[in-house]
Amino acid sequence: QVQLVESGGGLVQPGGSLRLSCAASGIWFNIAIMAWYRQAPGKQRDMVARISNGGITNYADSVKGRFTISRDNAKATVYLQMNSLNPEDTADYYCNAIIGGRDYWGKGTLVTVSS
Repeated sequence: QVQLVESGGGLVQPGGSLRLSCAASGIWFNIAIMAWYRQAPGKQRDMVARISNGGITNYADSVKGRFTISRDNAKATVYLQMNSLNPEDTADYYCNAIIGGRDYWGKGTLVTVSS
């Protein structure tokens, strides 16, 4: 059974930082393409950052230079380091895995940026 479990969300002040983690099980993590998506209230779910199984990354324009995605294959975990957070970053953040042509999703973790 595939499981993606996010953690690390919470309340942070503008300008602050958070690191999200997504622990994967039930998949061959090493070959999965991993990504973070986010969905703000009333908006669609959008890709934030993606990392290939070879470590190639790409980011949404809105987070370039502020967010960093990384992966630890030994721990089957993908991370999202988020710096210089602003209220527009408030959303539910979801972990996504693509492997064998199939999509898998975590249940999400809420990030709230507010003073």
